Amino acid sequence: MFLSVFDIFKIGVGPSSSHTMGPMLAAARFVDTLRAGPDPIPGSGAAARVEATLHGSLAFTGKGHATDRAVVLGLLGLRPETLDPDEAERRIAELRRTHILDVPDLSDLAFDPDADVVFDYGPPLSGHANGLVFRTFDANGNLHFAETYFSIGGGFVLTQRELERENIKGDDASRARPYPFATAAEMLRMGAGSGLSIAAMKRANETAGSDGDLNAGLDRLWSAMDECIDRGLAAEGTLPGGLKVRRRARAISESLLAERGRNQAQPHVANEWLSVYAMAVNEENAAGGRIVTAPTNGAAGVVPAVIRYYRDHCIGADRTGMRDFLLTAAAIGGLIKSNASISGAAVGCQGEVGSASAMAAAGLCAALGGTNAQIENAAEIALEHHLGMTCDPVRGLVQVPCIERNGLGAIKAVAAAALALRGDGSHIVPLDACIETMRQTGRDMSDKYKETSQGGLAVSLPEC
Repeated sequence: MFLSVFDIFKIGVGPSSSHTMGPMLAAARFVDTLRAGPDPIPGSGAAARVEATLHGSLAFTGKGHATDRAVVLGLLGLRPETLDPDEAERRIAELRRTHILDVPDLSDLAFDPDADVVFDYGPPLSGHANGLVFRTFDANGNLHFAETYFSIGGGFVLTQRELERENIKGDDASRARPYPFATAAEMLRMGAGSGLSIAAMKRANETAGSDGDLNAGLDRLWSAMDECIDRGLAAEGTLPGGLKVRRRARAISESLLAERGRNQAQPHVANEWLSVYAMAVNEENAAGGRIVTAPTNGAAGVVPAVIRYYRDHCIGADRTGMRDFLLTAAAIGGLIKSNASISGAAVGCQGEVGSASAMAAAGLCAALGGTNAQIENAAEIALEHHLGMTCDPVRGLVQVPCIERNGLGAIKAVAAAALALRGDGSHIVPLDACIETMRQTGRDMSDKYKETSQGGLAVSLPEC
């Protein structure tokens, strides 16, 4: 199974890749299916009304993650990567006035955003915790057509049939990959046999049979990440959602800059910069801003923070190192997604911030000249020390503890890379074993701690 760097890193919008971007994409795919003319249920008339039902984690934390709004935007034909916020608000306002979906090349369908997005708080659908079902009905209320989708993390969306076939959207099996590693052990063996770095093997896989400019694509990803950090460092105010969480990134960065000017910085100032870069991204994500999934929105601050740290604080940093960082991080993220999960609703936050920290540790180790064995070791160290981490967002918002958690994930990533670079790459626990442990831990973890806001901090924090 091949996952491109552009599958692992996707430009989109906050606050959640699985609960915002995924449902938006699922709704847009459903609209595409309607345009193409699905096979209706025998005896039903033409489609006249649409309904969407959210199940599992999408229901329990959907309000906090703006899942209902995302579904509405997707049914209007909008997609995360090209979303214009002003246009989105105008289209939603028009829909609330008319209760008619006005979508090009599709007959008018009745849809009330307040009544036709249904939150089902019963057991989740079999297959994945993030399930949603779209249905059309004829003018007499008879079921016309239905499709089930699963938002499986990182903005990846599968229909029921695709999930059963394990056919990840974007995987092109017809294209031969020169280094088709499916495990970390295979990755190391192929690297040893070819004499290539992980980044070089990933580059060869990305460019096999492709005419696209890989470097330009990587630079666009970094530009979007960098711009997100800058927006977060410049913004002030209170984040939406009712928790009244204040943005802190700007004030902290200004304080750090002032201390630098007075030559009063403490030795741990590098950790503070790492934290503030990550927090800037996740404050933007919480506000619904433009971000890059890395590999998810809830963990979107870790990789950009560590790349910014590399660029601005590390000796010898250059553009080649940043590109190798992204390629290496994507290789590790692909292994984790393929062999375990990057979804907080499936395995808890170990799959989100834990995966992001492992990716960032590997990327930084590569950019600083680490061997393949040291890179694999760095990823394992970072992931190992996130095992068992729960996903317990307060009020279902990607704010507490998510924003600070990204800062700590970035710090762990740098520490893991530094520790690995001080060794020769040999270690006790292979990365593959750590990934499998995460999968098993997530399987055994109570659903209360997997992005349902029914356990942990989400219920222990007193209502304000």
